[in-house]
Amino acid sequence: MATQITNYQCPACTGPLQFSSDIGKLKCEYCGSEYEVAYIEQLYASKEDTAAAAGTETLWDLDMAGGEWSDEEASHMRAYSCPSCGAQVICDDTTAATSCPYCGNPTTVPGNFAGTLKPDFTIPFMLDKEYAKNALRNFYKGKKFLPNSYASENRIEEIKGIYVPFWLFSCVSDGNVIYDATRVHSHTTGKEEVTVTEHYRVARSGNVTFDKVPVDGSVKMPDSHMEAIEPYDYAGLKPFSSAYLPGFLADKYDIGADECNKRANERIKTSTEDAFMSTVNGYNSVTVKSSNIRINKGDVKYAFFPVWMLNTKWKDKDFLFAVNGQTGKLVGDLPVDRGKFWLWFACIAAPIFVVLNILFFWI
Repeated sequence: MATQITNYQCPACTGPLQFSSDIGKLKCEYCGSEYEVAYIEQLYASKEDTAAAAGTETLWDLDMAGGEWSDEEASHMRAYSCPSCGAQVICDDTTAATSCPYCGNPTTVPGNFAGTLKPDFTIPFMLDKEYAKNALRNFYKGKKFLPNSYASENRIEEIKGIYVPFWLFSCVSDGNVIYDATRVHSHTTGKEEVTVTEHYRVARSGNVTFDKVPVDGSVKMPDSHMEAIEPYDYAGLKPFSSAYLPGFLADKYDIGADECNKRANERIKTSTEDAFMSTVNGYNSVTVKSSNIRINKGDVKYAFFPVWMLNTKWKDKDFLFAVNGQTGKLVGDLPVDRGKFWLWFACIAAPIFVVLNILFFWI
């Protein structure tokens, strides 16, 4: 009787291997490949050693991110701290930071400029303040549940152009994913309709190159908001120069690259799996059975990306919006008129209720 070894996978298709007493070897039940026991044991021992070694190695080369400000550059920089929300922003000595770009607090406290890296890259502002204002007005249009008075009474309390700190992760990922897939066929035999479901084991493996995956280094900006105004056009990426700063603020990063790499790993892993999944076509259903994605050691760079921050006020409530300073894409939260919402819900639910009532009582 054959003994099944469930913790070994076929090197050719990653299907499960079984030990066959007839041939004295491990055999794949899917592709039929045969392997000597000693070969598989040696292969898995090598993989375990590699995995153990990888576990003690730094995944990202963090020493590549950012640089040092020259004494001349630092002498023309200023740092401001908001006593309300704790935000710290930096700017050149010609820019007056009179209010916080995050909470709108009109009081900021100047301090010494120190303790921050000089960015490797920046994307300069391509859109001006008027564009950001118009983008917000257009954002209101077509919103069904927006209170009627919001667009007319809501006022922009503060609008500031700010360079948000981003860590840029570059690497090559590789791995393999196994899918369970089905194809369904139907045909008629006499008076019977026959449905046949075919089951398949699908394997994908390969590598994907990632160049400058962005993760914001500001705890004050939710990752979801910063990702929502992506993508940035890297054709506009420039080597950093303090000449881009006059007239704008820059957020001082408060999340280091060593913390942001967790988010980068998640994005890279998900994107790799999506790339593999996009090649699995021609099936009625596809589900992931197993996924093994590895991220090879990569490098990290530090950059400033442009964002217009708009603080608005309506009925004594503050609303914060962010506009991509290069592409114009906008994200932010809007109030909901609950009366409009429930009226809309009633208009949708009432016809459905009537139809269900008729079906229940008359059929």
